[in-house]
Amino acid sequence: MREKKPALIVTFATTAAAMEAESFCLARQLPGRIIPVPREITAGCGLAWKAPPEAEAQLTDALREAGLAWSAMQVLEV
Repeated sequence: MREKKPALIVTFATTAAAMEAESFCLARQLPGRIIPVPREITAGCGLAWKAPPEAEAQLTDALREAGLAWSAMQVLEV
């Protein structure tokens, strides 16, 4: 079984918002990747961005500057 580690999970209200954020993050080489929303979280679209917890400020600033909306950011053991 894979060892669980803390990860920053960013959820989105819609699939379109998640895909737009993924494209934005990949184009700017921001840390993370798109994943299915973990079971511990209830989210609208089923997709989330997973990144290292220490990337929270970087991601928050970048998404805010780009005008991209997210539902929630939280650190979970995944």
